[in-house]
Amino acid sequence: MSIPQKNDQVRPDSRLAKTTRARALVAVGCAGALSLAFLGTTGTGILQTQPAFAQDAANRAPVSFADVAQKVRPAVVSIFTKGTVAEGPSGGPGGGGGGGRGFNFPDLPPEHPFHDFFDQFKRNMPNDQQQQRRPERAQGSGFLISADGYVVTNHHVVDKASEISLTFESDEKYTATVVGTDQRTDIALLKIQGDKKFTNYLEFATVEPRVGDWVLAVGNPFGLGGTVTAGIVSAGGRSIGAGPYDFLQIDAAVNRGNSGGPSVDLSGKVIGVNTAIYSPSGGNVGIAFAIPAKLAQSVVDQLKSSGKVSRGWLGVTIQDVSDDIAESLGMKEAKGALITKIMDDGPSAKTELKVRDVVTRVNGEAVNNSRDLARKVAELQPNSQANLIVVRDGKDTPLTIKLGTFPSSDKLASLGEERSGPNQDRGAPMKELGLTISPAAEVEGAGEDGVAVTEVDPTSEAADKGLKAGDVILEVGGKAVTKPADVTEGIRDARTKGRKAVLMQVRSDNQSRFIALSLNAPKN
Repeated sequence: MSIPQKNDQVRPDSRLAKTTRARALVAVGCAGALSLAFLGTTGTGILQTQPAFAQDAANRAPVSFADVAQKVRPAVVSIFTKGTVAEGPSGGPGGGGGGGRGFNFPDLPPEHPFHDFFDQFKRNMPNDQQQQRRPERAQGSGFLISADGYVVTNHHVVDKASEISLTFESDEKYTATVVGTDQRTDIALLKIQGDKKFTNYLEFATVEPRVGDWVLAVGNPFGLGGTVTAGIVSAGGRSIGAGPYDFLQIDAAVNRGNSGGPSVDLSGKVIGVNTAIYSPSGGNVGIAFAIPAKLAQSVVDQLKSSGKVSRGWLGVTIQDVSDDIAESLGMKEAKGALITKIMDDGPSAKTELKVRDVVTRVNGEAVNNSRDLARKVAELQPNSQANLIVVRDGKDTPLTIKLGTFPSSDKLASLGEERSGPNQDRGAPMKELGLTISPAAEVEGAGEDGVAVTEVDPTSEAADKGLKAGDVILEVGGKAVTKPADVTEGIRDARTKGRKAVLMQVRSDNQSRFIALSLNAPKN
């Protein structure tokens, strides 16, 4: 399974609600995909007596979907690929023992919410288990978008494929090559080989669907070939841990093999590209996700013209502004994106942008949260100028930054890498914060900078905010700390300024983030 994304600094409690942490996203075209449960209910529509093929703006229910299905199906293809996957000496994917039963750890991009979870197992596998390969066949769906044979599908359907074949509903078979793919949005563009001209192809919708509009999903579930299912748009703007991009949620039945197929409205226009489901078994439970047409169209246009997608890049890591953080920074509302780190080799490294700045506007447009900032910057062209408004010391500050080009996942991972290590249970207690802390230089593996957290009271606010033993406090109230007294001084200073919370920069699990801890009544 591979869901696109990006490189946002995403923590577990921001990817999905805490109640769904153990539930996994299932790529509906991926062999050996995850299958942990997210249970839900689906809505049903009441058919009304209307023309068989409704095309009005209200998208009212037709008596039958046959006309739109007849229009769409000839442009939808079943995709079959050949490639290789890792195999262990036992003959099972990924190696492993247990009577020849192994595990296949999917190659997820670094920004994927389950990347770190699987990566820890892959790193611990013996080299001989990591290097052996076996043939693999996979299947998915796609759809024609032009008379000259361009086909849209998912990146994860054709990723690492050595051969790609397409089959139409008419049983016509063709081979195809990859024009380009975009891992962050899970979009791939293929080109059918040869000079054949096709009469049936689909167009992307230019009007965004409303929640409750009818939708048809067409594809190749379980290798059965052209299959049509109907449902409604259940929600829009869904964040599924795939970078800054939002997805459509639909309840039309979507299963493995539907990946890359279209979701269409009642006029036959593509409103989304099916990419993932929630499922306890890999089968449909009424919750599926599609890449919105506007985003897919933009990516396809770039892939067609240059074979790749170029995005603007600030070269920073960011997080949302909580109510506590807003209070600690003297902000009136919890909006914007807080800068937690500026990458040394990034485009912001030599600018006036600073850690603890909160970006509230980009080119005049308001920034609601960290995902919103990442999305707005990604939509800008590399080497273009981005006019930012940042909140610094409680005041709006204008900055202009020349954007860089968003790097590959491998380079991005190396740029964001930080050092961390184990902790020792020693240090000075700070009952007020529920912490025991010690200079990082005195704690093995904690590094030279900051103050290491050696114990956390499980009943404290610090524990609720995610602080744990092994974390390193780098700054308190905007000032670097090297000893417990510096932390105390930072708290005293925040009180002097009348703040109800104190802002701390913390290095945790190889990432830098900010935590705001509320302050009690002033103390002498």
